[in-house]
This record gives sequence, structure tokens and C-alpha cells, in this order.
Amino acid sequence: MSAAILGKLEALHPLPDDDRALLHAVVGRGRPLKAGDDIVREGERTDVVHVILEGHGYRYKTLADGKRQIIGYLVPGDFCDLYGFLLDRMDHGMATRTACRIAELSEEHILMLTSRPALARALWWSELVNASILREWLVNMGRRTPSVRVAHILCELLVRLQVVGEATNDSFRLELSQAELGDTVGLTTVSVNRALQKLRSAGLIQQTNREIAIPDVAALKAFADFDPSYLHFRKDRDESAEGRA
Repeated sequence: MSAAILGKLEALHPLPDDDRALLHAVVGRGRPLKAGDDIVREGERTDVVHVILEGHGYRYKTLADGKRQIIGYLVPGDFCDLYGFLLDRMDHGMATRTACRIAELSEEHILMLTSRPALARALWWSELVNASILREWLVNMGRRTPSVRVAHILCELLVRLQVVGEATNDSFRLELSQAELGDTVGLTTVSVNRALQKLRSAGLIQQTNREIAIPDVAALKAFADFDPSYLHFRKDRDESAEGRA
């Protein structure tokens, strides 16, 4: 089992040793998928829950004219469709961005996991976080300027990847093309390129191929109006509680 799953869930709620052992037994090693493979297509019925063990993916909707809107990123440790087996069909698609390893958990497996109070709380936290991210993305697309939209997405990825051990304090690998960033924040590829140039010119990011380095993380977060509390990780909840005390 990928350590990312424990990293993600325990960032939301602590797990006792017995729950960790059950999670390890249920998840297993998963199966490989190539970059660009569908995990599940929009309109399909699925009777399993998919978990990203390794690699990166995304959620998407496709319009009648073939245009695509990316509506969520999938990183290691993410349960992609915890509710999937309850639906008649999936209302969106999910695909891999890089080569991935995916676990598939049956309804029986999910019921086993959610019978444990701590695991159930962590899993439902993860679903609430998915909804919270979607709300933040709506604000990002509707009310922020192009360069701020892109900066906000970079800040979110930094924090989410730090939790699963795929980012340092100030750098990470951006597993997205400019076109995919555009499909995320509602911009053309040209506008995304200009936004990235503006961030580089301002000294807020440094980019070498797909490697993103952030010289001053606090400055980028301030520029992006980024408050990580919508991700609901325990560290941020604890800091918020201390601030109110």
C-alpha cells in the first residue's frame, strides 16, 4: 500500500494502528495504468472505489463540442469516487495525467473501512474536502484575475503534495501542461503562458521544465489570496484554533 494514503488520511484525522493495518490489507498493491488512460468515464456505472496509490490524474467534464473542463486534481492518497457504487452512473470522468497505480475497493471493502470510527471520520473528511476544493475553484474562476488563478492553483498543489511527500517546503513537480492548466482555470493556453510569465517576472516562481520552485512561499500565497484552511488538514485546523484562543 502507498504511504501516501496514510499521509493523506492522517492529515485529516489520526488513525490507530489497527486501522492502519486494515487499510494496508484492504488496499493492496493496486494495478498500473498508463498516462492518458480513463479511470472511469462519464456516464459509466462503477461498482468499485478507485484510490490513487502512485501518479497523478484529474476529474473532468466534456462538453458537446468536445471542449473539456478539469474539475479536480487527483494526487497520491486520493479516494477518487468514494460514493461511486451508490450512483446509477458517474456524472463526470476521471483520467490519469501520468502513469499511475490504482487500487480498486469493493463496496464490502468500503463498509469494512467505514465500520471503524476513526477511518470513517477520515474518509468522510476527505469527501468534505473535495467539496470544499470545488467551492474554492468556483471562486477562483469567477472572481480572480488570470495570474492570481494560476498562482492559487500552484499554492494548492504545493500544500496537497507536501502532505503526501511529493513536495518540499518550496518546490514540486507540476504534472500539468499549460493547456491542462487552462482547462482548469478557464483560460486559453496563451493566457496561462502570460500568467506564468508574470509570476516569473515578479520573482514569485521559478520554473525549469516541470519543476516549480517558489522563492518566497508566503509572498506567493499573499499574491494568490491563498488560505489553506479550505483543505482542512489537521495542521491548519490546529493553527486556526490557536489563533482564535
